[in-house]
Amino acid sequence: MQDMQILSTPAGSDESGAVLAPTAGAAQRVLVFDACHVGVVLRAVLFVQSVVATAALFGAGSALEWLAGMALVTSGTLPATLLWLVVACGMKRLLQRLPRQAQVLAGMGLGTLCGLYACAMLWLVDDAPASFWLASAASGALLSALLVTALQLRARARAPAATTARLAELQSRIRPHFLFNTLNSAIALVRAEPAQAEALLEDLSDLFRCALAEPRASTTLAEEIALARQYLAIEQVRFGARLRAHWQLDPAAGGARLPPLLLQPLVENAIRHGVEPSPDGGSLELTTRLHRGRVEITLVNSLPPASARSTPGHGMALRNVRERLSLLHDLQADFSAGSHQGRYRVRIILPLEDVA
Repeated sequence: MQDMQILSTPAGSDESGAVLAPTAGAAQRVLVFDACHVGVVLRAVLFVQSVVATAALFGAGSALEWLAGMALVTSGTLPATLLWLVVACGMKRLLQRLPRQAQVLAGMGLGTLCGLYACAMLWLVDDAPASFWLASAASGALLSALLVTALQLRARARAPAATTARLAELQSRIRPHFLFNTLNSAIALVRAEPAQAEALLEDLSDLFRCALAEPRASTTLAEEIALARQYLAIEQVRFGARLRAHWQLDPAAGGARLPPLLLQPLVENAIRHGVEPSPDGGSLELTTRLHRGRVEITLVNSLPPASARSTPGHGMALRNVRERLSLLHDLQADFSAGSHQGRYRVRIILPLEDVA
């Protein structure tokens, strides 16, 4: 069994870069829409193209005319849409300094200019009357307003969803039986192994401090692994040799950002459903690696005999993890869980980049 190294996580540290101060000035520095995500780019292009396809139906006498009209309009709207996304992403830090209303107006103004750009692209193919320029500018402003609104709703969804997820995690993470078992283990060690009892209580204190700290938008994989190590160090005292933990960690992957307190519930599930029911205990393996700019996290645990397996849960913890990853990384994150070669495997893939 690999020795378990206890790592401490600084309390109250926040490297996410998010503005958390609840003052009015801080509220103005919140970016109301962020176009620097692959999922946002994909949805924006599909949205504009669906509008173009619908508009091309008017006046089309046949399917061939509809395709020709849509192709013509797309030659102007697609570059304009991509231009809006690129400029909005490039000006992200500048927009973040503006008040919310000014950010919305800036997005609409940029949409107006991109609408005129689309009309100019079409003008190169065929002359456009003055009404077309006005219609293109108005359409650009309207479509950008809809995009900004959609991005605002997505950003606002993060706060209540993160709060709900955090409450659910606290209920599943700080279970009374875990606290009582840990305290009983510490009491049993006070006289025989006072140093080990002190280390156990320190790990428990750090675990609770992180669980009850102010919510953060994201944390690093290295911090999450340190927290998972502390949790396993506590459980190691209770299970002893029945719990066999193995770590294969890539230091280059430690900078990946993920929602805080994400790994610990997964490790807890692995112990609760894989190690605890088995008379002989079980093993748990956590592997991280960086491959082509993406970080892969794999958590594999052994399964107990069929006769000793507990009733399957409702999968709330797994759904919680999937939703939080989607809120933080959108389409750039991938999550899967299920039986694999006689064991249970959880696999997470993240981009190695900072989250705004």
